[in-house]
Amino acid sequence: MARKKIREFDGKRLFLRQLNDLRAKQSMPSAEAKFHLPCLVQISESALMENKHYGTGQDSDFFGKLAGDNPWLLQKKLVVKPDMLFGKRGKSGLVQVSKEWDQVIEFVQARMGSELEMGGVKGRVTTFIVEPFVEHDCEFYLCMQANRNGDQILFGDCGGMDVEENWDTVKQVLVSVEDTLSDEQIVSLLIGNRNQSSDLLHCLAAFINDVFSVFRKGDYTLLEMNPFTVLKDKDGGIDAFPLDIRVELDSYATFNNMNEWNDIEFPEPWGRQKIAEEKAIQNLDTKSGASLKLSVLNPNGHIWTMVAGGGASVIYADTVVDLGWGDELANYAEYSGNPSTEETYLFAKTLLGLATKNLDGKKRVVLVGGGVANFTDVAATFTGIIQAIKDLAGKLQEGKTKIFVRRGGPNYERGLRLMTELGNEISLPIEVFGPEVNMTKIVELAIEYLKDQ
Repeated sequence: MARKKIREFDGKRLFLRQLNDLRAKQSMPSAEAKFHLPCLVQISESALMENKHYGTGQDSDFFGKLAGDNPWLLQKKLVVKPDMLFGKRGKSGLVQVSKEWDQVIEFVQARMGSELEMGGVKGRVTTFIVEPFVEHDCEFYLCMQANRNGDQILFGDCGGMDVEENWDTVKQVLVSVEDTLSDEQIVSLLIGNRNQSSDLLHCLAAFINDVFSVFRKGDYTLLEMNPFTVLKDKDGGIDAFPLDIRVELDSYATFNNMNEWNDIEFPEPWGRQKIAEEKAIQNLDTKSGASLKLSVLNPNGHIWTMVAGGGASVIYADTVVDLGWGDELANYAEYSGNPSTEETYLFAKTLLGLATKNLDGKKRVVLVGGGVANFTDVAATFTGIIQAIKDLAGKLQEGKTKIFVRRGGPNYERGLRLMTELGNEISLPIEVFGPEVNMTKIVELAIEYLKDQ
């Protein structure tokens, strides 16, 4: 499981679309049909920059076209807020409610591109979401999140900005992976609800059940609504609707959801922007049938990892941290899915270029680790890595770099032999181990090497 946050704009569109599809199969009116909800609007810096008047204060043609394509912007009271993957927007004065379109424009223009510090992290605001203001008189809290023990559901009738102050009233249940959400569990969530009308309780129970179905089937890892409300529909009944939503998806399930997720952006966390090398690997990954990932954590770190397999890469990173050297962990990187020799070469050359970019006279290490492969040709992938090491041999030597290798799997003996021969050929210290050695042993050896200086 890999949790990836998405913007509220995408989260609401995805959730409502899947909720409506679910209800259509149940022959129930969809939320959209019952409330005639207009589309959401996203305003991004990149879209504004395409306007030739961007930055001159004369963006009226951009906003005019947006209103022309979405007439409800001129007909409804509106809500506008940054859509940047950080929370506590309301408490920070970043949510404007019941505003006219010209007030929304003014709010966006004043803050687009500005720098904020949220949760101790600084970043630039580049994206806003605009939606209709929904009159309501009650707010509820609902959260579903996946963990190793099952799916946890939390519910409270105290949603909104003050939910944390009323956290002791929030009820929760755990649904194991093998089970479905039971009527008894739903009742336990609703016990003690301050509004005990039967219509409301029936509405909330049905909504929680439907949301859980969407959550499970849609490969969500987090689905939080804070708040959602209950509205009267055009037929005089009531139904629940999310006012604010936070969504995380399991990115490892992308293949199963290509049609559902094809228009969804997976942005970087708040305050983080990809550097050129990370973008290059991301581009390589999108063109490959294999998986190639690179994230720089500390460009001045002295422990660099190049690990085969997503699970193994996490284990190596955790081991570095557990041994007290997390501040020196320079990156997270993994390759898997049997990448070609050329792909592995480009991946390794990019990573080693970063590892030798900020030389400071101190020793550094590269961990070429992994478990025992099922089908990846170890020798073939090592051939690409070896060529990259040769290309950067001078810089690696200058950086007092030592490479530690541990691998097993198809053709691993030849791969390890090639690595050993490489060290002798270019006079670079390379320690090589096979599956007879514990996978993380090379982390301990690498740290011992760094200590001795």
